Formats: sequence, C-alpha cells, structure tokens
Amino acid sequence: MTVLWRTARLLLVLLVVTFLSYALLSLLPGDPVGQILGGAATEEARERLRAELGLDDPLLVRYGAWLGALLTGDFGTSYITGIPVLESLADRLPVTLELLLAAQAIALGVAVPVAVAAARRPGGPLDHALAAVSFGLLSTPVFVLGVLLILVFAIRLKLLPATGWTSITTDLGWNLTSVLMPAVAIALPETAVYSRLLRTDLISTLAEDHITLARARGLAPRRILWRHALRPSAISLVTAVGLNLGAMIGGAVIVETLFGLPGVGRFIVDSIFARDYLAVQGGVVLISVGYVLVNAAVDLVYTAVDPRIRRA
Repeated sequence: MTVLWRTARLLLVLLVVTFLSYALLSLLPGDPVGQILGGAATEEARERLRAELGLDDPLLVRYGAWLGALLTGDFGTSYITGIPVLESLADRLPVTLELLLAAQAIALGVAVPVAVAAARRPGGPLDHALAAVSFGLLSTPVFVLGVLLILVFAIRLKLLPATGWTSITTDLGWNLTSVLMPAVAIALPETAVYSRLLRTDLISTLAEDHITLARARGLAPRRILWRHALRPSAISLVTAVGLNLGAMIGGAVIVETLFGLPGVGRFIVDSIFARDYLAVQGGVVLISVGYVLVNAAVDLVYTAVDPRIRRA
C-alpha cells in the first residue's frame, strides 16, 4: 500500500509540475517559429509553421498531446535542433549527475568534520568562527560564489579553467579539473547548512544518557563523538541532503550556464530562450522524477542510519 501511495504521489507531482511549467512557457512572448524561420520570414510562413507544429491549438490540447506521447516514452523532438529530446537529455545527464555528486561529496566531506569539531566545544572560539563563516556562505548567492572562484582561481592564480568541460572518458585529470570549481560553488552554501544542522544535533545527542554512560565507561572522547553520537545525530542531516537536492539542481542551472558546462541545467536555460517548449518540458520531467525519487530514497536511508525507525 505504501508503494502504491508513493507512486501515486509521484505521478501527481509530475502532473502538476509539468502542467505549470507548460502553462508558464506559454505565457512568455514569442514562440519557436521565430527561431526556426528567422526574422526575414513572412507572416504567412509563420502562420503555416505554427499550424504544422500545433502551436495554435489551445493550451490544454497541446499539453494533452504532449502528455499522451510522454506516457509512451516519447519526449518529443526539439523544434530548434530536430534532435529527440530524450537523446539530448541522455547526452547531458552525466555532466549534471557528476556535478551534483561532486558537490554533495565536497559539502559532506567538509561539513561533517567541521560540525564534530564545533560540537566538541560549543560556544568556543572555533565554534564562533565557524558560525560566522557559515552565515557568510549562506548569505552569498551561488552565482556570486562562482564569479569569485573564477576571479581568484582562474584569472588571478591561473590554477583552474574558467569554463569548459572534459568528459571523464576522455581524460580523468582534466575532468576533475573542470568539475572542481563548479562543484565547490554549489557545495559551499550546502556545507554551511549541513555543518550547522549536524553541530546542533550532536550537541543535543552528547547530552543524552547513553553518552553519559559511555563517558563513565572511560571511552575516549573522539570515539564517543564518531562512534556513539554521530550516527543518531545524522537523521536531520540525511533529511537535509534529500531536501537540498532541489536547491542544488537550481544552483546547477546557474553554475552550468556560468561555467559553460554542457549539462541538463544549461540545456533547459538555452531551450527557454529559444522557446523550445518540448525540450524544456523534457528537462522538467527529468528533474522532477529525480527529485521525488531521491526523497523517497531518503526514507529508506533512515532505517539504515537509525534501526529504531525500522523497528517502529
């Protein structure tokens, strides 16, 4: 029953999100006809192409036709490039997945030890310094962080490329070089969120009875933190990782455009400017499915992190 309910909820979310995105795109001025024919085309040619593409049909009719094709696995064909949308998304998805995984790895790799260090002496100089840095990162937009990283590491120090992408199958070293700055730009605000959240939960866990018992048994403070306090304190962190995936996807749209990465986010932005409705809808479906599936996976991770949830 739970699986059926989650599947129904997923379908409902997809239906609402895709319809709203389709409706918002229809409100934008212009259409793909101008991009296809150019500015010199006659009005008669424009009207004829609109009729061929079905752009003169009512919104619900166009959305229904698109949805019916989607149910058969057909994402449509781009108005501009003539390439199937699913093929274009498949080419760009590995870039976005690598970017998001790298950003999550950097965020968690920095946030966990930082949170543990701050929780060992709450209210101390290190805790206050980390809090100030975290608030600064949270208040800085992703595109500003991206520009600052380009200014420092690409222009001033000339250590990393400002734009461009190298596939992991072409050259692993250059691939890591090209993904590092974009991933750091996305990861920095998430690092602040994760570290502050885990620090608060660790402080609360360290005040519980089983931690007091562990101290009475003479266990080392380091072992108590990493072995006995970290795991039960990670529930909120797991939740934040799942929920912040949506924010990371939004950041990926900006970062991919800023750093010139050929990912799904940049594909959606380019398609919006070109009024390529089918391409935008395909990207929205892909992101929506990924977001909902990740949050469903978070529920399963809960049981691995805290066995009490599994028994309940």
